Amino acid sequence: MTPGGAPGSVRPVVSFGEPEEFDERPRARGPRVRPRIAAAAACFVLGLGLIGGAVTGSWLVGEPGETGARDSFAAAGGLWHSVPVDQLFPPTVQGQGAGPGGADRTWTRIAVAPDSGCADAFDPLLRKALAPVGCRRLLRATYTDATQSYVTTVGLLFAKGDAAAMSALGRRFADEGLADRTDLMPRPYAAQDTPAAGFGPGQRASWTVSVLTDAPVVVYAVSGWADGRTVDDPQSAGKAMASGATTAPAQAGLGHEAKGLADRVERGLRKTVSSPTEKPS
Repeated sequence: MTPGGAPGSVRPVVSFGEPEEFDERPRARGPRVRPRIAAAAACFVLGLGLIGGAVTGSWLVGEPGETGARDSFAAAGGLWHSVPVDQLFPPTVQGQGAGPGGADRTWTRIAVAPDSGCADAFDPLLRKALAPVGCRRLLRATYTDATQSYVTTVGLLFAKGDAAAMSALGRRFADEGLADRTDLMPRPYAAQDTPAAGFGPGQRASWTVSVLTDAPVVVYAVSGWADGRTVDDPQSAGKAMASGATTAPAQAGLGHEAKGLADRVERGLRKTVSSPTEKPS
C-alpha cells in the first residue's frame, strides 16, 4: 500500500535489467498478474483487520459518549429508588487507612433521613451553585465513629442534569475552588435521640463535596464533634488533611472523617452501578 492510498493500490514496478529481445509470439500474462492480485488482497484483508481491531478496542475500553457509558450514567440516576438504603448507606462502614497517619476507621450509621428534595438541605449559596444540574432526589445518613466522638453526615444528591451539565459543574468546582469555600458547606442531618442530636449548622467542622462526571450524582459529607460544640474555624477536608494543618478540625482528624466516609459511600455507589446482579428493593 502507498502511504495514504486506498487498499489495493500498488507502487509501479521499475526494472533495470537487460532489455528483452523482440518476439512477436504472444505471451501469457497470468504469472505477472496473479502476484499483484494476491498482494492487493493481502493489503485489503490487513486493512479490514486493523479497522476491526480498532472497533473492538473501543468496545472494550468503553469510551465516554458510547452506549455503555450512557447506559451506566442513566442507571446511576435511578438508584435512589431501586437500591435498598443499606446498600447505599451500609449500617457499618470500614475505613482501612482512612484516618490521620493511615489509621483505620470504623463508622456506624445512627440515622437515615427520609429521601427528599433539596429545598431545605443546603445553604442558599450552595443551593445556587448546584442549581445548574437540578435536584431529582436527596438521600442522607449520619454516622458516628467507633468512639462516638465525632458525627458525620454523608449525602447523595441525584441530579437531573445530563453528562455535559455534570462535567461543566465539576469543572467549575475544580477551577473556582468551590469545594473549599466556607460559605458553600453542606448542612448536616441531626436526628433526635442520637449522638448527632446537636449537630447543626454551627457545629460543622469539616466537609467535602464531589461532583461526579460519570453519574448524575453529587457526593458530599460534613463532620463535627458529637458533643455539639460550636466551630469557629471550619476547614474543608482537603485543607484539613494537608500536611502541617493546625486548625482544630485538622488536629482532630475531622477532615479525614468527612473525606474517608464520602469516598467509601461513593465507591459503593460505583460498585452498585457496575454490578450485573443488582436487584431493585
